[in-house]
Amino acid sequence: MGKQLFGTDGIRGVAGEYPLDPRTAYAFGVALGKDAAAHAGHPEILIGADTRESGPWIAEMVAGGLASQGARVRYAGVITTPGVAYLTRTGSFVAGVVISASHNPYRDNGLKVFGHNGFKLPDAEEHLIEQEILGLLAGPVAPAPLALSVEEDLDRQYLNFLLGVSSLRLDGVKIAIDCGNGAAYRLAPELFQTLGAEVVAIGCAPDGRNINLNCGALHLEGLQEAVVAHGAAFGAAFDGDADRAIFVSAGGKVVNGDAVLLATGRALKAAGRLPGNTVVSTVMSNLGLEKAFEADGIRMVRTPVGDKYVLEEMVRLGAALGGEQSGHVIFRQYATTGDGMLTALRLFEIAHHAGVGLDQLTADFEIYPQLLVNIRVREKKGLLELPAVAREIRLAEEAFAGTGRVLVRFSGTEPLARVMVEGPDMEQVETLSGNIADAIRRAMGA
Repeated sequence: MGKQLFGTDGIRGVAGEYPLDPRTAYAFGVALGKDAAAHAGHPEILIGADTRESGPWIAEMVAGGLASQGARVRYAGVITTPGVAYLTRTGSFVAGVVISASHNPYRDNGLKVFGHNGFKLPDAEEHLIEQEILGLLAGPVAPAPLALSVEEDLDRQYLNFLLGVSSLRLDGVKIAIDCGNGAAYRLAPELFQTLGAEVVAIGCAPDGRNINLNCGALHLEGLQEAVVAHGAAFGAAFDGDADRAIFVSAGGKVVNGDAVLLATGRALKAAGRLPGNTVVSTVMSNLGLEKAFEADGIRMVRTPVGDKYVLEEMVRLGAALGGEQSGHVIFRQYATTGDGMLTALRLFEIAHHAGVGLDQLTADFEIYPQLLVNIRVREKKGLLELPAVAREIRLAEEAFAGTGRVLVRFSGTEPLARVMVEGPDMEQVETLSGNIADAIRRAMGA
């Protein structure tokens, strides 16, 4: 039986509405408290949030539920998702709760849980917690929120960890950062200023409603302008919970997660710190990345979309590096989740020590034309079971003869079929993706 509340990244929804209404948030705390008590007699649970206006009341509802089961709650206030993961695995916490909806608009929020090992909870444990929540909601639930005070030293511990993982010094170097009015708005400027950089910071004035609003990792125009206008050597943009980052070169060029994986993968291999010469990415990473790695003697293993799946495969293979085109990059030596600030440290360090800019670092990265088409569908049934769709996919694969890729899948959250076609020639990519999309529309279009 599938999960009803938990998705691939915890529970998501509109704040104030089910499943992020007060009753359910409190029931979540009760259920997590019961689960934690099975691991420790008087468990400590960490809670952290991004800058959404709904974060504090959701935190107090969850805390009230946890306290009702004898758990001691400690509150980090505004902190990044990787910050909670780090503190949970290095502290005395049985679990850590992040209240964030990552790159979504401010009205949305979410609940995700890290175990003491710093990993997101396994599906089986999420399922047990979910069943407990649903059981509680079937009866009367009287939310009793717990007032919380921020423990300021918690995010200091995380900042000190970041400062300790790198030998990078940026004295006299100007960088620009866009914190997306999100969880990194205080920590990121302080991190790079402590390393000696002259920091041009934007997206650092959260008001509860402007998180990700025309800024951050999904809206790079402001950062590109800032980098060029101020003559910055590098630019970094974080999403709302700062578990990912997208970069901008001195010339204003966007450097996405694929390019970061290429630069960091090469550097790790050269240092003899890339086990099995293997990097893990997803089905969405560009074919050009796979070809570039191949030329360097590095194997790229693909997973379904989602950093959770990337991490699972990294653990299975013993890989040191993995990530997504969208900017989640995981360095297993240091972290159990994507970390935008850690990624920035690593990328800037590689470029700085090589004496080159981000443009030169990946100058030979040939990005294959890639087109993603979304088709609204009335139902989700096996795409390959539809003869006309299967035929167009087969014809596209035959046309590429190994020089391109075709990926057709359903969205996990919307009534959409997604067609991704990638190859050396954009005209061919457009034609083939159009043929497949038309076949899906005829067969099951809404």
